[in-house]
Amino acid sequence: MKSTANSYNAAPTYCCLIISLLLLSCSDATELLENNDPSKYTVVEDLLWASPGDFDLTMDIYTPNTSTNGPSPVLVMFHGGGWLINDKSIMDQTAKYLATNSRYVVCNVNYRLLGDDDNTVMLNEIVEDAFGAVLWVQENIGRYGGDVNRVAVTGDSAGGHLSAMIVNMGDRLGSEGFEGNQLVFNPTYLPHGMTAENVAQSGGLNVQAAILSYGAYDIYQGALLGFEEITNPFWLMGGSWPRGIFGDQINARDNPEFYQAVSPSHNIPDAKQRRLPPQLLTVGSADTLVTPASVITYMTALQSAGHPTQYWEHEGRPHAFLDSGSNAMLGISFEADAPPALEVMINFLDALFYG
Repeated sequence: MKSTANSYNAAPTYCCLIISLLLLSCSDATELLENNDPSKYTVVEDLLWASPGDFDLTMDIYTPNTSTNGPSPVLVMFHGGGWLINDKSIMDQTAKYLATNSRYVVCNVNYRLLGDDDNTVMLNEIVEDAFGAVLWVQENIGRYGGDVNRVAVTGDSAGGHLSAMIVNMGDRLGSEGFEGNQLVFNPTYLPHGMTAENVAQSGGLNVQAAILSYGAYDIYQGALLGFEEITNPFWLMGGSWPRGIFGDQINARDNPEFYQAVSPSHNIPDAKQRRLPPQLLTVGSADTLVTPASVITYMTALQSAGHPTQYWEHEGRPHAFLDSGSNAMLGISFEADAPPALEVMINFLDALFYG
């Protein structure tokens, strides 16, 4: 997941680092009260929000117990893992920290992985899961104390990619999805009585802010560099044999339009046509999977198109500094590394929603 284009790079040079990341992350740790105080929030776990093809998708919803004047803003969160590993549990500690230390309803979301359904899920379907989760939240979150008019999205690594897709492509909707003449997205969940076209005509997903942490923004370049090949250990660590992310009949060299359609960096609208919400981009200064230079390149492209964007670099930290638990090989732990980043994220959101 490393290139100057900020994409997943399966080059063998980084295989050992990635394998270490997968094998050693998420060891259990005792949580500090200041990081997780259950008296400050109410949580609904494993809430079923959609079942595409009978594959159940769930989310956890954390509602702050603090008294506010009306509904609270909402943060919808997507986990990382190369679209191949992990589930929402990898973000449990981040969700609990935010629920303890901020005034946001936090939705920690599960989506399908490429290896699910006998290794047949396509990347556009994962994007459609992310789109559907936001639409579900916008229709239902009022029952959990959330403000449907103040919704932000966030994610790290692959989750950062999904959040960027929501922001950049949330109006590119259609019932045919990737099966028709146009490469559009048919969300996994649609509001009652509405089609994908209806949602697009009403303005699309229309979120109010985004925080993208060490995300993958150019899937096309990542595929050219070998993300789909056996040299990428994410596939085998996820228990799946490597294959094309759109099936065996589609590849990046012959069908670039498929890969570019799921690449946020290839779909930045000009602000004069469609203004994107404020965004915060974060990355560790020692990240070799998604480099600071690549994130700055993406930020510069957003700013050049006229979109409000901020950047924050976590000094000395590698990839995955928001994950639950600890990673002895990388020398990171949630308690030491995540809170400074989460405070930056909270301050960014507070300035927008409470400033």
